[in-house]
Amino acid sequence: MAEVLVFVDHVDGAVRKPTLELLTLARRIGDPVAVALGNGAGDTAAALAEHGAVKVLTHEAAEYADYLVVPKVDALQAAVEAVSPAAVLVPSSAEGKEIAARLALRITSGIITDAVDLEAGDGAPVATQSVFAASYTTKSTVTTGTPVITVKPNSAPVEAAPAAGTVEALAVSFSDTATGTKVTSRTPREASGRPDLTEAAIVVSGGRGVNGAENFSVIEALADSLGAAVGASRAAVDAGWYPHSNQVGQTGKSVSPQLYIASGISGAIQHRAGMQTSKTIVAINKDAEAPIFDLVDYGVVGDLFDVVPALTDEVKTRKG
Repeated sequence: MAEVLVFVDHVDGAVRKPTLELLTLARRIGDPVAVALGNGAGDTAAALAEHGAVKVLTHEAAEYADYLVVPKVDALQAAVEAVSPAAVLVPSSAEGKEIAARLALRITSGIITDAVDLEAGDGAPVATQSVFAASYTTKSTVTTGTPVITVKPNSAPVEAAPAAGTVEALAVSFSDTATGTKVTSRTPREASGRPDLTEAAIVVSGGRGVNGAENFSVIEALADSLGAAVGASRAAVDAGWYPHSNQVGQTGKSVSPQLYIASGISGAIQHRAGMQTSKTIVAINKDAEAPIFDLVDYGVVGDLFDVVPALTDEVKTRKG
């Protein structure tokens, strides 16, 4: 089978969940070859092999941490030249999409971003996307060069599929532009104890109906009972009730969890664009005519301050 490059998103050797999902998708179209870069790259091999990587290409250098994006693009280009893959898969984060776009330009290839599914096609993988504010679903293929595809988190299950995971050193020569943008400082993200919003399997979001920053504790309590991330609509963020980093929508973050619970959110197209690909959507709103109810799998017409605490108590009771 043809080989498929998978860019590894990891933190000091700890592989993040979206990469393991990419390995599931890569196995549908070929033999996954993982590319792990930076500090701890060699430590990723066991997890990658457990989830289907037949080969792990590694390269550790200070440039990956000290400079932005370009060193990783240099390395992926070297991997493409060494492997001649059927496709290159990259997690659809902000950094991932920039890496993918730069790589596609370098190797004169087409690119597909924010895919939510992937399958084998005649000569090229077929990617499924949710487009035009999630109003349509399209299937696309790249017709020029090696397809470069970014995939949204939670688009595929994480499946164990033990493979050889042979570790090989990747030869990388950094370009003159690799050191053009230097990282001068870093500020660790404050730990909330909750999963990352874009990677969470469950997201509980609050909107204008929460009616104040102090009331978001109701949303947080439900999220914590479910082990979920907390999201917010643009209205809630613009009002200063919750941080912008938690905004879900067209101008915020795009999420695709297994379960999305929208509380006090009307369902404007801006918000729907960021969560419509969720597998199961539940809405709680006292306005029976709210547009969000046109989208949901389950809708509850009621005051969120009655419904959400009751739901939280029920979850805690069932969990014992």
